[in-house]
Amino acid sequence: MIKLYNTFTRKKEEFKPVSEGNLGIYVCGPTVYGMPHLGHAKSYINFDTIVRYFKFSGYKVKYVQNITDVGHLVGDSDDGEDKIVKQARIEKLDAYEIAYKYEVEFFNAMDKLNVLRPSISCRATGFVAEMIEAVKTIIEKGYGYVTDQGNVYFDVRKYNNYGQLSNRKLDQNLSGERIEVATDKRNPEDFASWKAVDETTLMQWPSPWGNGCPGWHIECTVLGKKFLGEKFDIHGGGIDNIFPHHECECAQADIVNGHIPMNYFMHNGLVTVNGTKMGKSLGNFVTLKDLMEKYDPMVLRYLIHQFHYRSNVDFSEEGLELANKQFAKLKEAINSVRVITTEQDNNLTHEELKQAYDNFVDAMNEDFNTPLAMVELNKVLKIISTTLAANDVATMKQINYFVAKLAEEVLGLNFGKPEKKEVEQVPAAVKELAQKRWEAKQNKNWAEADALRDQVKNMGYVIVDRKDGFDVEKA
Repeated sequence: MIKLYNTFTRKKEEFKPVSEGNLGIYVCGPTVYGMPHLGHAKSYINFDTIVRYFKFSGYKVKYVQNITDVGHLVGDSDDGEDKIVKQARIEKLDAYEIAYKYEVEFFNAMDKLNVLRPSISCRATGFVAEMIEAVKTIIEKGYGYVTDQGNVYFDVRKYNNYGQLSNRKLDQNLSGERIEVATDKRNPEDFASWKAVDETTLMQWPSPWGNGCPGWHIECTVLGKKFLGEKFDIHGGGIDNIFPHHECECAQADIVNGHIPMNYFMHNGLVTVNGTKMGKSLGNFVTLKDLMEKYDPMVLRYLIHQFHYRSNVDFSEEGLELANKQFAKLKEAINSVRVITTEQDNNLTHEELKQAYDNFVDAMNEDFNTPLAMVELNKVLKIISTTLAANDVATMKQINYFVAKLAEEVLGLNFGKPEKKEVEQVPAAVKELAQKRWEAKQNKNWAEADALRDQVKNMGYVIVDRKDGFDVEKA
């Protein structure tokens, strides 16, 4: 039984799908106006792992993710300039070029992080006609109004359930979230479903209210319904989107559908730098491209799994260095088994391995607790050590199954292909000299032992002494 934390109720609940054995999940995608950074990695690795675990648990998953390529303003609400248009002016490109450029960068980075592509990835600009129809519905039902400037606003004061997701009240000065309050609103807290633009703006569409573009919040309202229906299971996104984005989306979706369409709202924590959210607009972000030039992308994934998806991750080089060492140790151990055998055995008769497997599943069932799951995964290090020492091939096959199902299929870690080191045969003459040296040492004939050691060295080999014997290696 999978339990997950529902932002609507502020508690963990048993997951009950709309359709038995199926999962419909919508996760807010990126606004494509800059290079993807570690904050993007956390969010999409978090939801990728959640989707992977549902698949592991037997669900058929339809995963929808949008690409915001229009309508997201710099204030994350209704005021200021469109983020993509602003970046286009900076880079002296048109808005469509900017959106496509950074969409490609986003998916390239996600591929390297082994984030599976969603079932459906949809650009907002491809569904403006549907958004216009949704805005018409909002107006017809009396919740939207058109201003003289050609904007369409959602009248928050007419919608009694506003604040149901964020637990915010109208008297908390909602307009304080914005850069400035538009002069044509009836109420400061009203938000835009459609924004008028001037004739110089490249991204604009004709509408009954004049040329313009959709508001940021309307795209998820429309795309969720289009691809998942009027009722679906989970909507996901960053905790920073609870207000205003998801609150506004819920209000519109309730009116357009006649009810709230998602049964569960899930929110992941942020990546912070010195306690402040990492983001391009704040200028404190670290691009994934820069990080992945220094670290294996799997190190970033390994690091993120050490934190619960609802927790924040405070970025530091020290944390990455530690994760780098930990992942390298795990990778080396796993591949030391796979050099011997890549066969898998799902009959986990090894008691410790079976217990770790069950504990891993229990942790993931309890709101996708990857930190606890990682504790169970790392128990394989000790099991591998004893298994290799005993040359226990039967247990090695069980280890391979454990790793393939949990570390790779669920956590999305990639350990690469094991490299089998060619063991060079030591010539018989060298072995014979090394044996004579050992015997000379046993007889405390140090001069002869040193001379034999030098002979071996001159032949290109070195003798490595142990307590109970010796090894001979290529120099």
